[in-house]
Amino acid sequence: MARKRKGRDISGWLVVDKPAGPTSTTVVNKVRWALGAKKAGHAGTLDPDATGVLAVALGEATKTVPYITDALKAYEFEVKLGEATNTDDAEGEVIASSDSRPTDEEIKDALGAFVGDIMQVPPKFSAVKIDGQRAYKLARDGEDVELAARPLWVDELTMLGRKDADHVTLMMVCGKGGYVRAIARDLGEKLGCKGHVAWLRRVWSGPFEAADGLTYATIEELAQDPALDAHILPLEVGLSELPEVKTTDAGAAKLRNGNPGMVIVADVEYGDECWASLDGKAVAVGVYKAGELHPSRVFNQ
Repeated sequence: MARKRKGRDISGWLVVDKPAGPTSTTVVNKVRWALGAKKAGHAGTLDPDATGVLAVALGEATKTVPYITDALKAYEFEVKLGEATNTDDAEGEVIASSDSRPTDEEIKDALGAFVGDIMQVPPKFSAVKIDGQRAYKLARDGEDVELAARPLWVDELTMLGRKDADHVTLMMVCGKGGYVRAIARDLGEKLGCKGHVAWLRRVWSGPFEAADGLTYATIEELAQDPALDAHILPLEVGLSELPEVKTTDAGAAKLRNGNPGMVIVADVEYGDECWASLDGKAVAVGVYKAGELHPSRVFNQ
């Protein structure tokens, strides 16, 4: 018999402004401990040295994680020009260097090649799996890792500033699965000067913004304190990218049992994915068909 997980049945989102250092998993575990929550997860891993938005899903909100993972995200980052590293960030070993430095205009002109639908090869030190093993583990073991290019939508890539010839600060808005380290690496190659990420900050992810996130210190300070609950956002925030439809008591009862339930619609068309609410609370996510929602996820709240 599986051991019953201890903790509170608490659902919603806690936005953390992650500091450099801890892993995303460490942050999630800290939040779960601080709230005494039974279940928690996160929407989009940040590297240990990266900072910014880490949205932690609690309880039933973990069912909405895919919608945040698929949403657009914005990153500010600095590229160190002149050096390539084996990890594509400042933690790695320098494997190539160049004395060449591009002008501001050359950098701006090069950015266009990384906007829109692009193909991107993930860094060798990444969590991508190769024959069931993480690429970073194989790379650490000295194996020659070859990763296939993956499609990525980049909505925006702009130059924010340049403090000196060796550093340029950029802003990128992209879809699911993007590696900022790979952008820095490939930009350096295109400019003929090499490059890697010096620092990285996720400023927003879907509906969540770093400016609204709790610091690590605040979470530790309010641990086991009911005051921390006041910072939990509703589960429904994780569904903000989907259209909402209303249901009735009878419709909600059917949906909660995993069956199609009647919904009242406005701007939803046949076949659209949407979420049904009753008295403002999410009941289910599913596909709209002829007056009913056919559920794929049901919320117990």
